[in-house]
Amino acid sequence: MFKKLRKFAKTRFAGALLYWAVRLYCATFRLKIENEAEWFKYLEEGGRIIICAWHQQFFVGVRVFKRYKKYSTALMTSRSLDGQIAAGVAQRAGCYTVWGSSSRGGGTALKEMINRIKQHRLAAHILDGPRGPAGIVKAGVIAIAHGADAAIVPVYARADRSWYMHSWDKFMVPKPFARVTVNFCPQIKLPPAKDKADIEKQRQMLENIMRPYLYR
Repeated sequence: MFKKLRKFAKTRFAGALLYWAVRLYCATFRLKIENEAEWFKYLEEGGRIIICAWHQQFFVGVRVFKRYKKYSTALMTSRSLDGQIAAGVAQRAGCYTVWGSSSRGGGTALKEMINRIKQHRLAAHILDGPRGPAGIVKAGVIAIAHGADAAIVPVYARADRSWYMHSWDKFMVPKPFARVTVNFCPQIKLPPAKDKADIEKQRQMLENIMRPYLYR
Protein backbone atom coordinates (compact mmCIF):
# COMPACT_ATOMS: atom_id res chain seq x y z
CA MET A 1 0.00 0.00 0.00
CA PHE A 2 2.82 2.41 0.90
CA LYS A 3 4.52 1.81 -2.45
CA LYS A 4 1.26 2.55 -4.26
CA LEU A 5 0.87 5.80 -2.31
CA ARG A 6 4.44 6.82 -3.16
CA LYS A 7 3.82 6.08 -6.83
CA PHE A 8 0.58 8.08 -6.82
CA ALA A 9 2.25 11.01 -5.04
CA LYS A 10 4.67 11.41 -7.97
CA THR A 11 1.95 11.60 -10.65
CA ARG A 12 0.96 14.82 -12.41
CA PHE A 13 -2.61 14.43 -11.14
CA ALA A 14 -1.45 14.23 -7.52
CA GLY A 15 0.79 17.26 -8.04
CA ALA A 16 -2.05 19.29 -9.53
CA LEU A 17 -4.45 18.22 -6.78
CA LEU A 18 -2.01 19.18 -4.04
CA TYR A 19 -1.14 22.48 -5.70
CA TRP A 20 -4.75 23.61 -5.92
CA ALA A 21 -5.45 22.47 -2.37
CA VAL A 22 -2.47 24.46 -1.08
CA ARG A 23 -3.27 27.47 -3.25
CA LEU A 24 -6.90 27.60 -2.08
CA TYR A 25 -5.76 27.22 1.50
CA CYS A 26 -3.19 30.01 1.15
CA ALA A 27 -5.85 32.25 -0.39
CA THR A 28 -7.45 32.46 3.07
CA PHE A 29 -4.38 34.27 4.45
CA ARG A 30 -4.50 38.01 4.96
CA LEU A 31 -1.18 38.50 3.21
CA LYS A 32 1.12 41.50 3.50
CA ILE A 33 4.39 41.78 1.55
CA GLU A 34 7.04 44.18 2.79
CA ASN A 35 10.19 45.61 1.15
CA GLU A 36 9.64 44.06 -2.27
CA ALA A 37 10.13 47.24 -4.31
CA GLU A 38 13.92 47.65 -4.08
CA TRP A 39 15.00 44.19 -5.27
CA PHE A 40 12.17 43.92 -7.79
CA LYS A 41 13.24 47.21 -9.40
CA TYR A 42 16.79 45.84 -9.61
CA LEU A 43 15.45 42.68 -11.27
CA GLU A 44 13.28 44.58 -13.74
CA GLU A 45 16.26 46.72 -14.74
CA GLY A 46 18.28 43.63 -15.67
CA GLY A 47 19.82 42.58 -12.34
CA ARG A 48 20.03 38.99 -11.14
CA ILE A 49 18.46 37.90 -7.86
CA ILE A 50 18.48 34.85 -5.59
CA ILE A 51 15.65 34.90 -3.07
CA CYS A 52 16.56 32.68 -0.12
CA ALA A 53 14.53 31.41 2.83
CA TRP A 54 14.43 28.71 5.50
CA HIS A 55 12.84 25.38 4.62
CA GLN A 56 10.53 25.91 7.59
CA GLN A 57 8.66 28.71 5.79
CA PHE A 58 8.39 27.25 2.28
CA PHE A 59 4.61 26.73 2.50
CA VAL A 60 3.80 30.44 2.16
CA GLY A 61 5.92 30.61 -1.00
CA VAL A 62 3.26 28.81 -3.04
CA ARG A 63 1.21 31.98 -3.01
CA VAL A 64 4.06 34.49 -3.19
CA PHE A 65 6.03 33.02 -6.11
CA LYS A 66 3.02 33.12 -8.40
CA ARG A 67 3.74 36.87 -8.54
CA TYR A 68 7.01 36.22 -10.39
CA LYS A 69 5.82 33.57 -12.83
CA LYS A 70 7.09 35.42 -15.91
CA TYR A 71 10.69 34.88 -14.72
CA SER A 72 10.33 31.09 -14.47
CA THR A 73 12.03 31.18 -11.07
CA ALA A 74 14.69 28.46 -10.73
CA LEU A 75 14.38 26.31 -7.59
CA MET A 76 16.71 23.46 -6.61
CA THR A 77 14.80 20.40 -5.40
CA SER A 78 15.97 16.98 -4.23
CA ARG A 79 14.81 13.76 -5.92
CA SER A 80 13.45 12.39 -2.64
CA LEU A 81 9.71 11.76 -2.39
CA ASP A 82 9.22 14.98 -0.41
CA GLY A 83 11.29 16.85 -2.99
CA GLN A 84 9.29 15.49 -5.91
CA ILE A 85 6.01 16.38 -4.21
CA ALA A 86 7.28 19.90 -3.45
CA ALA A 87 8.52 20.25 -7.04
CA GLY A 88 5.08 19.36 -8.40
CA VAL A 89 3.57 22.19 -6.37
CA ALA A 90 6.38 24.68 -7.12
CA GLN A 91 6.21 24.07 -10.87
CA ARG A 92 2.54 24.98 -10.90
CA ALA A 93 3.34 28.12 -8.94
CA GLY A 94 5.59 29.23 -11.80
CA CYS A 95 8.97 27.80 -10.74
CA TYR A 96 11.45 25.82 -12.83
CA THR A 97 12.80 22.75 -11.04
CA VAL A 98 16.53 22.07 -10.94
CA TRP A 99 17.05 18.54 -9.62
CA GLY A 100 19.76 18.11 -7.03
CA SER A 101 20.73 18.75 -3.42
CA SER A 102 23.81 19.14 -1.26
CA SER A 103 24.00 15.35 -0.91
CA ARG A 104 23.07 14.16 -4.43
CA GLY A 105 23.80 15.79 -7.76
CA GLY A 106 24.86 19.01 -6.06
CA GLY A 107 27.64 20.04 -8.43
CA THR A 108 25.58 19.57 -11.57
CA ALA A 109 22.59 21.30 -9.98
CA LEU A 110 24.68 24.30 -8.93
CA LYS A 111 25.91 24.74 -12.50
CA GLU A 112 22.36 24.51 -13.84
CA MET A 113 21.12 27.04 -11.26
CA ILE A 114 23.86 29.46 -12.31
CA ASN A 115 22.99 29.05 -16.01
CA ARG A 116 19.26 29.52 -15.33
CA ILE A 117 19.90 32.74 -13.39
CA LYS A 118 22.09 34.09 -16.17
CA GLN A 119 19.26 33.45 -18.64
CA HIS A 120 16.16 34.29 -16.58
CA ARG A 121 17.65 36.41 -13.74
CA LEU A 122 15.61 35.02 -10.83
CA ALA A 123 16.02 32.02 -8.54
CA ALA A 124 14.79 30.85 -5.16
CA HIS A 125 16.91 28.84 -2.76
CA ILE A 126 16.18 26.92 0.44
CA LEU A 127 19.08 27.74 2.74
CA ASP A 128 19.01 24.66 4.99
CA GLY A 129 17.14 22.13 2.84
CA PRO A 130 16.30 19.48 2.08
CA ARG A 131 17.38 17.70 5.28
CA GLY A 132 18.90 20.33 7.53
CA PRO A 133 20.17 20.84 10.11
CA ALA A 134 17.63 23.59 10.60
CA GLY A 135 19.06 27.08 10.69
CA ILE A 136 22.40 26.18 9.10
CA VAL A 137 23.04 27.97 5.81
CA LYS A 138 24.70 25.67 3.31
CA ALA A 139 27.44 27.11 1.14
CA GLY A 140 25.64 26.40 -2.15
CA VAL A 141 23.82 29.73 -2.18
CA ILE A 142 27.16 31.57 -1.91
CA ALA A 143 28.60 29.60 -4.82
CA ILE A 144 25.51 30.29 -6.93
CA ALA A 145 25.59 34.02 -6.16
CA HIS A 146 29.23 34.30 -7.20
CA GLY A 147 28.83 32.11 -10.28
CA ALA A 148 25.78 33.99 -11.56
CA ASP A 149 26.87 37.45 -10.38
CA ALA A 150 23.56 37.68 -8.53
CA ALA A 151 22.43 39.60 -5.47
CA ILE A 152 21.03 37.63 -2.53
CA VAL A 153 17.68 38.67 -1.06
CA PRO A 154 16.88 36.96 2.25
CA VAL A 155 13.17 36.60 2.99
CA TYR A 156 11.18 35.36 5.95
CA ALA A 157 7.52 34.85 6.77
CA ARG A 158 5.68 35.35 10.02
CA ALA A 159 2.06 34.65 10.95
CA ASP A 160 -0.07 35.64 13.91
CA ARG A 161 -1.05 31.98 14.38
CA SER A 162 0.47 28.82 12.94
CA TRP A 163 0.90 25.11 13.34
CA TYR A 164 4.44 23.69 13.58
CA MET A 165 4.95 20.16 12.31
CA HIS A 166 6.97 17.45 14.09
CA SER A 167 9.68 17.57 11.42
CA TRP A 168 13.40 18.34 11.44
CA ASP A 169 12.70 22.03 10.78
CA LYS A 170 9.37 22.38 12.63
CA PHE A 171 7.69 23.18 9.30
CA MET A 172 5.32 26.13 9.65
CA VAL A 173 1.76 26.10 8.32
CA PRO A 174 -0.19 29.30 9.09
CA LYS A 175 -3.69 28.61 10.30
CA PRO A 176 -6.68 29.50 8.09
CA PHE A 177 -7.32 33.26 7.85
CA ALA A 178 -4.05 34.04 9.65
CA ARG A 179 -2.36 37.39 9.16
CA VAL A 180 0.80 36.49 7.23
CA THR A 181 3.63 38.91 6.53
CA VAL A 182 6.39 38.17 4.04
CA ASN A 183 9.36 40.45 4.64
CA PHE A 184 12.19 40.85 2.14
CA CYS A 185 15.48 41.91 3.71
CA PRO A 186 17.82 44.36 1.91
CA GLN A 187 19.59 42.76 -1.02
CA ILE A 188 23.19 41.66 -0.55
CA LYS A 189 25.80 41.90 -3.31
CA LEU A 190 28.73 39.79 -2.21
CA PRO A 191 32.29 40.99 -2.90
CA PRO A 192 34.56 38.54 -4.75
CA ALA A 193 35.77 35.67 -2.55
CA LYS A 194 39.53 35.13 -2.59
CA ASP A 195 39.48 31.70 -0.93
CA LYS A 196 37.44 29.21 1.09
CA ALA A 197 37.84 31.36 4.20
CA ASP A 198 36.10 34.26 2.44
CA ILE A 199 33.27 31.98 1.33
CA GLU A 200 32.84 30.73 4.90
CA LYS A 201 32.71 34.33 6.21
CA GLN A 202 29.99 35.16 3.67
CA ARG A 203 28.05 32.00 4.52
CA GLN A 204 28.24 32.83 8.22
CA MET A 205 27.17 36.43 7.58
CA LEU A 206 24.03 35.24 5.78
CA GLU A 207 23.30 32.73 8.54
CA ASN A 208 23.61 35.47 11.17
CA ILE A 209 21.09 37.60 9.25
CA MET A 210 18.57 34.78 8.91
CA ARG A 211 18.82 32.90 12.22
CA PRO A 212 16.56 35.35 14.16
CA TYR A 213 13.73 34.49 11.74
CA LEU A 214 13.79 30.74 12.39
CA TYR A 215 10.89 30.00 14.73
CA ARG A 216 11.21 27.43 17.47
